Amino acid sequence: MIGRFLIRRFTRPLRRAAILLMGVAIAAAFMAKTEVQAQQSSALEARVSKILDGDTFTLSGESRRIRVWGLDAPEWDQQGGSNATATLRSLISGKTLRCNVLDIDRYGRLVGQCFLPDGRDIAAEMIRSGAATEYCRYSRGFYGTC
Repeated sequence: MIGRFLIRRFTRPLRRAAILLMGVAIAAAFMAKTEVQAQQSSALEARVSKILDGDTFTLSGESRRIRVWGLDAPEWDQQGGSNATATLRSLISGKTLRCNVLDIDRYGRLVGQCFLPDGRDIAAEMIRSGAATEYCRYSRGFYGTC
């Protein structure tokens, strides 16, 4: 009787540790698989279907809106908003873009660093044109204007 009690007393922590280690291993394997899937699906390439404002557009075949990473453009109803929208429209309208999706914002939009067919960065071009500014809070000075 005492022998069984002692065996249980000493093996119970080992069993708990083994179960915990198995759980951690399963979670790590799941996280690694999810990370690989996210990396594989993080690039989009499609034709622009609609420009919504100076930093947001949609791509054909993609239901979610795409917000240009690192770019802060005035909204369409703010001063400079119509200019920002027109500048983005002239830059990307009808073109096939490549966007590396970096995040999803609080509105459910994909946030991506997007490039024109010739490799130019859309945010850099918008900043260079003066129609928008660098969104320093997120870009952390990537475009050199913070």
